[in-house]
Amino acid sequence: MKNGTTIKAAFKIAVGQDRFYENPDKLSQYEHGGVFVAGQTPLCMVEPKNSDQVAAVVRAAIETGANLVPCSSGPPRSQRGCCVPADIPSVVVDLGKMDRIPHINRRNKVAIVEPGVGFGMLQAEAKKLGMKALLPLLPRASKSVVASYLEREPITIPKYHWDMTDPMLCVEVIFGTGDAFRTGGAAGPGSLEEQWKAGSSQKNPMGPAQTDLVRVVQGAQGTMGIVTWSSVKLEVLPTIRKGCFITSPQIGPLIDLAYAMTQRRLGDELFILNAQAMAGILEKDTAKIEKLAENLSPWTLFYCVAGYEVFPELRVRQQEQDIAALANNLGLKAVPDLDGAKGNYLARMLDEPCPEPYWKDRLKGAHAEIFFLTTMDCVPGFLGTMRELADAHGYPAKDMGVYVQPVQQGRNCHLEFVLPFDKSDADDKKRAQDLFDKASKVMSEKGAFFSRPYGPWAEPAYSRCPDTVATIKTVKDILDPHHVFNQGRICL
Repeated sequence: MKNGTTIKAAFKIAVGQDRFYENPDKLSQYEHGGVFVAGQTPLCMVEPKNSDQVAAVVRAAIETGANLVPCSSGPPRSQRGCCVPADIPSVVVDLGKMDRIPHINRRNKVAIVEPGVGFGMLQAEAKKLGMKALLPLLPRASKSVVASYLEREPITIPKYHWDMTDPMLCVEVIFGTGDAFRTGGAAGPGSLEEQWKAGSSQKNPMGPAQTDLVRVVQGAQGTMGIVTWSSVKLEVLPTIRKGCFITSPQIGPLIDLAYAMTQRRLGDELFILNAQAMAGILEKDTAKIEKLAENLSPWTLFYCVAGYEVFPELRVRQQEQDIAALANNLGLKAVPDLDGAKGNYLARMLDEPCPEPYWKDRLKGAHAEIFFLTTMDCVPGFLGTMRELADAHGYPAKDMGVYVQPVQQGRNCHLEFVLPFDKSDADDKKRAQDLFDKASKVMSEKGAFFSRPYGPWAEPAYSRCPDTVATIKTVKDILDPHHVFNQGRICL
């Protein structure tokens, strides 16, 4: 590896003086990792403006031996630690200024977005054509669409989630040789412009031939390549839409209802929250959150029903009747309002990024989070384990948020525990960290699938499957032969 001065000179040439930064104040925003993930200050930061400059950056890394840490979301960054430089000389590649939407197609319900495009921007452009983007639950306003989909953050509409790669389709990725590679329908023949002229919209993620390299870069935390754009799924904007709440003192009946609804593909948005998580979404002030959480039912299933261009009223009415019948069989009832919050108001909230402060930080100013994949029938067991661990570590279980998101049409679910803490209170932070560390280990031992193994989750996730580790390292040697991408993350 060459010295720092030589490394900086090479990257300055790659992107130009106006897109190269080494000011300590500028670099400091990249050094702080996930809540409990250590990192260091990068040597410098570059902001490429297009795919050609990204390729030039990769070639500069090959020449100098520098480690590239890609990121695209705006601050606050690296909540989970994947975009924090490890303890080696690193260069941050900030793709936030690549923020074009070069193509959006109503007929095929697809858009091409660059890494700097946020959900607010994509949603605004989609609405102009009568479409909507598929969002995770109230993402940060600064969250990149491409980063969110690369991280496989679950969307809130399980009936549109067919595969774990959804809603991401085709990508252009710069691999570790400095070469650009396009996947799926985007691979050719011809340029994108020629494909658009012929009526193609880069909708099929499979290919070229029998490859499916989107799966290789998704969840890889920037260790396999840098994605410079992606085609993503959109859906038709509803003509009519209603949001409803179904509450229960126990989560079991709501899980049974979620299974029944997803099996029949009833509803659009559909998820389950505990009282603390729901209060954190509906209120911003700490005192109001605490008061609302005390008044709410312990568990709430929220769903939307929607009608589109063809017989919208009939579609909504039929879904309402079917859901009401399923709920009645379980002793449950849907209501349009919940302690002053209207279902239609929450439905509109779900269409946009979260206004500040971020909902997970509203109670105490900071949070840790533990999330993994499981099946919905296993959720009650994990909840019981988490409550026992919280009590054992002196962490107030009433402060803990719980989010259950069915994915893949209910085949499995994303289970998330949000652990708020006051970062100015050393004892409070230590309680949260101790619980985070212990619970992560215990959940893994009890069958939690950490499909996105950030930071401390990498060791328990990969130690159970050495053949997977060997395969990942082989693929890494092929796609990134000089090992220039985000060293020190996942199992690398």
